Amino acid sequence: MRRPSFLLPVLLLASSLSHAEPPELDWLELMPEADRQALEDMPDIVHDTPETDGDFTARGGLKQKSRSLPAVMYSAKTVPALDGREIRLGGYPVPLENDGKGRSTTFFLVPYPGACIHLPPPPPNQIVLVRYPKGFRVDDISLPLWVDGRLRVEKISNDLADAAYAIDASGVEVVEEEGL
Repeated sequence: MRRPSFLLPVLLLASSLSHAEPPELDWLELMPEADRQALEDMPDIVHDTPETDGDFTARGGLKQKSRSLPAVMYSAKTVPALDGREIRLGGYPVPLENDGKGRSTTFFLVPYPGACIHLPPPPPNQIVLVRYPKGFRVDDISLPLWVDGRLRVEKISNDLADAAYAIDASGVEVVEEEGL
């Protein structure tokens, strides 16, 4: 039985759409417009403050140690329209919980490498908690990751950091060089 020739392109298109990546979200899109403007207007941050002695592995390591920075650096304000959207976000992992095989199942995603070591840390609306029950081996926290999943506006506070968003990840992968 011969199928109509128009069916093949339709099937190929449907197949490619079912494997399409969610739309990529830029970190600045996680900030309300007023926060973005405040960030652009902010003076350069000096790194010879008490925060530079911080260590992301220490209790409160990603939390701001003092309130001497502009208010935008402490902002947990979110963009409600992003709640529930399927997105792809690139960033760097800060592992929190591992499974029995040493794979990270819960981690913070931050916008730049060293955000967890070189303080001041990002504001809470620039830290995203990632839940990934399948687990992902984090061999190097300086390697960027793509995280795909449903973004939630969710305030998280633990001993290490405060985050304003969470992602229930459907996929996590290392960013390949051509993806940069």
